[in-house]
Amino acid sequence: MQKRLPSVYAAKDRVEAGGLMSYGPRNSEMMRHAASLVDKILRGAEPANLPMEQPTTFDLVINLKTARAIGLDVPATLLARAEEVIE
Repeated sequence: MQKRLPSVYAAKDRVEAGGLMSYGPRNSEMMRHAASLVDKILRGAEPANLPMEQPTTFDLVINLKTARAIGLDVPATLLARAEEVIE
């Protein structure tokens, strides 16, 4: 913030703490999927036999307060795509 540089993170909590924006996998989906894998393992599945998967749902969060503080104009098209805008 002191150097007025935009910052992009993978986690929403960083944006809530003052970062400019985040774009990363939706944590609730990742936790739900992890619980499903744990369930399979507890029911006897071999971890080595479980498929490797990547997240499919991502969230874009933008902090407009930070954008204004560093003098950055965020395009309306980007704001329209954000799941959450912090003002």
